[in-house]
Amino acid sequence: MVSEATAVQAAAPPVRDPASMGRAPRRWVTRSKVVLRLWQLVVLAALVGIWQLVISTRLVDPIIGKSPSQVLSFLDRSASSGQLWRSTAATMEAVVVAFGLASVVGVAIGITLGLLRGVERVVTPSFDAANAMPRIALAPVFIVWLGIGIGAKVALAFSIVVFIVVAAAQAGVRSADPEVLRMSAVFGITKPQLFYKVLLPASVPAIFSGLRLGLVYALLGVVGSEIIASQIGLGQLITLYSNNYQMDAVYGILLVLAVIASVLNMIMATAERWLLRWRPDDV
Repeated sequence: MVSEATAVQAAAPPVRDPASMGRAPRRWVTRSKVVLRLWQLVVLAALVGIWQLVISTRLVDPIIGKSPSQVLSFLDRSASSGQLWRSTAATMEAVVVAFGLASVVGVAIGITLGLLRGVERVVTPSFDAANAMPRIALAPVFIVWLGIGIGAKVALAFSIVVFIVVAAAQAGVRSADPEVLRMSAVFGITKPQLFYKVLLPASVPAIFSGLRLGLVYALLGVVGSEIIASQIGLGQLITLYSNNYQMDAVYGILLVLAVIASVLNMIMATAERWLLRWRPDDV
């Protein structure tokens, strides 16, 4: 006969390793990633096919509509001449500078306002008014002040991104668990310890969400400034080719900008996963 202990042991559910709880098997994760990439390629191929079909059936005026092959032909010529690389480098230089400055200033201001509620209440009306202002309208002002070089592009992108980062940092500081804050007060930890061990780790996810969004908006701000007036850059090429009705060139540059935005977003997502690897997978 089977003893009672043996029966209980057989009926009990298997003990799971705590380290593996909430984590899918590596083989399943790899397979799901492959399936996801395949579906993404299918969607991309379908979009290109629809694009080609629209052009082939002349649903769009040939002067405006250009086929994928015409766009790729322009990109090949522009890359061979070096024009595309020089313009991309000029645009990305301004994006990196503007994003770096806005990140440092925005995080500092956002955390300060999140910690000092009295100061936050005082400056919030002015902050909201400045944030509601359409910054693209300031582009001519920046160009008059700083010229058509990198300065005006950085200023416009900075004015857009800094508000996004400030709001994200503020929200991050406020997202700290009240129970954890009360327990910290009970245990008598100092204010610097409270900031570095509780508030800052709790605010990092929200800050990174703001930084990911801000990086894309930095690109938009720089390109917007270049479209209005610039010596060199992808936005300046869009203006040049649009005025000459070279729509294959315009679409090609827009395609390059889309690829750049996707790559920047993937870089930020990878950095976020690496910095936040201490969080559980299901969070």
